[in-house]
Amino acid sequence: MMNALGIILHENAQTSQQQEANPMWQHELTWFFALFHHEFRQGNRIAFEVLMALAFAHLFGFYNPKQLADFLDIPHQKLYTQLKEWSLYYLKEMLIRFMVKQAVEHLKPVLHKSAATQSRAGLTLSVDNSVIDRLGKFLRCTWSWYSGRCHDVVRGQDLLGIVLTINHMALPLHLLFCSKQGRYNTNKADILVSMLTRLKAEFHREGLDLTKLPLTMDSWFVSQPLRQRLHDLGFTKIIIAGKSNYTFTIDGTKQDASQWKKDLVLRHPTWGIDVPSCRVQGLSPTFGAITLFFFQKSTTRSYYLMNFSRVSMRGVEIWHIWKQHHLVECFWKMLKSILHIRAMQLQGNGLYTALLIKVFAYLLALRLQAQRPFSKLSITQVMRKLSRDHDLKDMLTTHFHLPILAM
Repeated sequence: MMNALGIILHENAQTSQQQEANPMWQHELTWFFALFHHEFRQGNRIAFEVLMALAFAHLFGFYNPKQLADFLDIPHQKLYTQLKEWSLYYLKEMLIRFMVKQAVEHLKPVLHKSAATQSRAGLTLSVDNSVIDRLGKFLRCTWSWYSGRCHDVVRGQDLLGIVLTINHMALPLHLLFCSKQGRYNTNKADILVSMLTRLKAEFHREGLDLTKLPLTMDSWFVSQPLRQRLHDLGFTKIIIAGKSNYTFTIDGTKQDASQWKKDLVLRHPTWGIDVPSCRVQGLSPTFGAITLFFFQKSTTRSYYLMNFSRVSMRGVEIWHIWKQHHLVECFWKMLKSILHIRAMQLQGNGLYTALLIKVFAYLLALRLQAQRPFSKLSITQVMRKLSRDHDLKDMLTTHFHLPILAM
């Protein structure tokens, strides 16, 4: 496959001393073009190069086609015309194929090692949603959603994501915008099960069993029907944040979880659990017998987790799985604050075109971060170093062969 892709990269990259001095760029860009050539043989290669050029420009601080076109002094309409070449099917397929392939590269070596090594890697599937503030009336999937950041209902786009956490990294696996439009009011539980079913099939095609990984999700998704559907899919380890209004019977006393947070005595941090915590057995009218894990993140705020797993788990196991969940929040922050997903406002299918470009930029940054010159830098520091040491026009001319750049 890589040899076949050499043909594309020979056309994309012009031979120069700068290119020979920077084989790192060639290697990482080859990965994207090779995968596109292998998975989408009938795809528009020029339009894909535009996607990659826009993603590449993110590393230099250009976050939408207009900014890049103004910098290159070319008509921005040329870029937007190429972006309209993609159907919604192609956009969604490219999203999931590239994300899964990237995750497989990291996952396969770990799954073939011991259980202890897998545990240290912090393997989890974290499910979360994030609202992207939008005010436009012509942007798809823009509705009123509850925002956890704003603690209020805001107008925007609700993005549901499944992220693989591994070795302190967040690798997106599936991203889907939720909609309130249509004949059938699809809830998030239905969307989540559909996404997990698709991912299970994609990883099976790669020879991996996704159901061996533990699932973590927020209290938004808590329900007994969802618990059963996840078990039917084959997931055996499921940790979900609990709601304060749920009622539990513990040691013969029945009261709300909010009251249990105040009454239970939390033990001091112990081996494997670095926060005050308490693991108890409770009885819920909704979920039946269930293991609860109460913990305190600060001196004033207490939370609790519910073990929806098929098997009983120790407190240290529950905490070790949940500790990785914050990485999905880091991924949302990356999309919003560093890659500026709000800066790209495309109508129609452009909703997923913009998301695809942002994900490509994120994956490219991660792949560069794995290289020795950038291994000790954050993604923000990588972007600053690239802008300081390289000229974007020269890089685009060297590694891309776009007719619009020759204008």
